[in-house]
Amino acid sequence: MLKKFSVFMLVCLLAAGLAGCGSSAPKKEEQKVLRMGMEPTFPPFEFSDDKTKEFVGFDIDIMKAIAKEMGYKLEVQNLGFDALIPALESGNIDVACSGITITDERAKKVNFSKPYYESGLTILVLKDNNDIKDFDDLKGKRLAVQIGTTGAMEASRTEGATVREYNGLNEAYLELKNGGVDAVINDRPVNEYFLKQGGGEYAKSVGAPKEAEEYGIATVKKNEELAKNIDKALDTIKKNGEYQKIYEKWFSK
Repeated sequence: MLKKFSVFMLVCLLAAGLAGCGSSAPKKEEQKVLRMGMEPTFPPFEFSDDKTKEFVGFDIDIMKAIAKEMGYKLEVQNLGFDALIPALESGNIDVACSGITITDERAKKVNFSKPYYESGLTILVLKDNNDIKDFDDLKGKRLAVQIGTTGAMEASRTEGATVREYNGLNEAYLELKNGGVDAVINDRPVNEYFLKQGGGEYAKSVGAPKEAEEYGIATVKKNEELAKNIDKALDTIKKNGEYQKIYEKWFSK
């Protein structure tokens, strides 16, 4: 009996020792996460895929490539466009990338990366509208824009215009279709994508683009190191051809 008890105790001690060794073994380091905020009604930059229901677009692919280059996993968060900068300031997200035009006013609140896309504002009207041909013709008209955008800024400067702001562009486009407004002001590539995806059945683009605008990736002011690392990764994906692949995927050559 004593011999059996001794053997049993030895087995228990060995098992405990092995368990202790297992618990002290170093765990595999978890991949760091980069939290990106965006507003998903801005195709082809960011939107929800009808089939997969996943968020896709040019901005998301660019940020995935940048995050990978930096050794991060990208986590995408759906926010209102006007909530992006406050979310950065509160620490709820690390970066905001959602077709954000670099402006002096915004640069007072956030750090911007080097420009990664050049855009400009254009006007959409109904196909049978022959009164509006350029930005000068918008005086006194009813205008639809997305809240917090440079399109909204431009509309607010238009003499005598009645400006209606919407959380998403789909609402602005629908208001145009229903005749509730005379025109929509928004970024050129987004307006063009909308027309190609079916909006061209009832709407058209008029006039020349309103001045060039540059998009930047926004980070919180105090995290200058993150801003520098994003610039470095952006330079890398431009040099190694990854940026060009993503560009051609969404905009052709």
